[in-house]
Amino acid sequence: MRAALLMISVLASGVMLAEEEESVEGGDKKPIPEPTVFISEHSSRFNGQTIKYTVTAGETYVRDKDGEPKAGIFTFAYTKNDVDDDEVRPVTFLWNGGPGSASLWLHMGSFGPKRVSVPSDASHSGAPPYPVLAAPETILDVTDLVFIDPVGTGFSRALGEHESKEFWGLKEDAQSMAEFIRTWVTENGRWNSPRFLLGESYGTTRAAAVANILEGEFMMSLNGIIFISQALDYQGSTPYIRDNIIAHITYLPTMSAAAWYHNKISPKPPNLEAFLDESRAFAMDELLPALFKGNTLGDATRAHIRDRLAYFTGLSPEYIERANLRVQGRRFAKELLREDGLAIGLLDARYTSDEIDDLNADPAGDAADHAISSAFKSALMAYMHDDLGVDWDRLYLAPADEELSGQWRYRTVPDGKSYEPMFVNTARDLASALRINPDSKVLLAAGYYDLVTPFFDAEYTLNRHDIRSDRVIYKYYRGGHMMYVNEPSRTTLLEDTREFIQQQTSN
Repeated sequence: MRAALLMISVLASGVMLAEEEESVEGGDKKPIPEPTVFISEHSSRFNGQTIKYTVTAGETYVRDKDGEPKAGIFTFAYTKNDVDDDEVRPVTFLWNGGPGSASLWLHMGSFGPKRVSVPSDASHSGAPPYPVLAAPETILDVTDLVFIDPVGTGFSRALGEHESKEFWGLKEDAQSMAEFIRTWVTENGRWNSPRFLLGESYGTTRAAAVANILEGEFMMSLNGIIFISQALDYQGSTPYIRDNIIAHITYLPTMSAAAWYHNKISPKPPNLEAFLDESRAFAMDELLPALFKGNTLGDATRAHIRDRLAYFTGLSPEYIERANLRVQGRRFAKELLREDGLAIGLLDARYTSDEIDDLNADPAGDAADHAISSAFKSALMAYMHDDLGVDWDRLYLAPADEELSGQWRYRTVPDGKSYEPMFVNTARDLASALRINPDSKVLLAAGYYDLVTPFFDAEYTLNRHDIRSDRVIYKYYRGGHMMYVNEPSRTTLLEDTREFIQQQTSN
């Protein structure tokens, strides 16, 4: 039953924080409105428990060094009501990736109390209306949830004299998200609550960097970090650079999974997991040394590698030869079903699309993205209006501010300081955070059919960079980048996450 809605703030046109002040130059500062917040009360059953909870959909202001608001970070915070005195209630901060993605995917796909239902078999979700269903499997029984939209996404914006581009960068973004968490925890009196970070895709890049800031600079220990479709060291998830040997290794098992799914492996092994173990072994023990040797590779060995690579990818030996034993991930997505006139999805290789130009080397778009994006966006907008009473004339940015992508900074040092570009890598931040806090652990969730952040890259990354193996728990799902669009994977992911949170808060 829809709860009564309480709007406790005013819109941007309402009461101002302060009268306009004169700037040093004699001009007027931009007026800053009070934060806009919408509050609603709800009650639902999660994991068999009836939970009464409050949804706070609104802005939290983070401030600059002078104490002035510099950004309004819009979040959807789900907090349990009537918590017993002896109950230790964790809080989990969730975000998606991009960079430049609002949190609608995690919010409406898996972890929110309502979800959009899209076909589990990787068929297109079609036209509206889309089913928005209760999600009793989600984890509100064990943790409060705060879904965060970074600046330039959702309703989040820079404030006053500050500009959005101040927040658009690898380090800048991580700093602002850490500052938000510190502010939210302070304003809500949650300093002694167990804390978790949950990020997807670039959100894992962000989570590793934020964890290091929280554990070190802010002295805010974390109980755990959940990575969904990890992307920490980009060398292993960059398949379109021809001479990047590492990506040819990390991508092969995902290509094998896709070829297996689409019946391009002959003979087709009955067990996917056992077949992927074979693909991993071939990639590490045979393909990697062969690519490393380059032109010194002998003819007989080259022929063997070509034929085995053809087997594990489902592509022809002739194509493998023309590719010089280097099958790039995006080209694979176009080539696997070329004879059928189809391209497979990048975010989820189970999806297919009939593209206009069958001769292109790469897909023109992403079959998975095209199949589900409208459903997710429509479901969130309807849920905000119908259930949460969010009535605001501000545009909800999903996709992000059109200037964000072009202005995003990956520099790790200030302008003017010597800097040699390299692959993005926040695995070092994770290693540092885990050394600072010996009790924190990582849950790694990976989809077998993810051609954007391959599961073997997660293994390659987290087994390096001085990260101890006993600090990482690996879980695999028969879905793609957003494995939760596959219904069995969605429920299993929630079960695994619930178990991880309970494990990390039981001591």
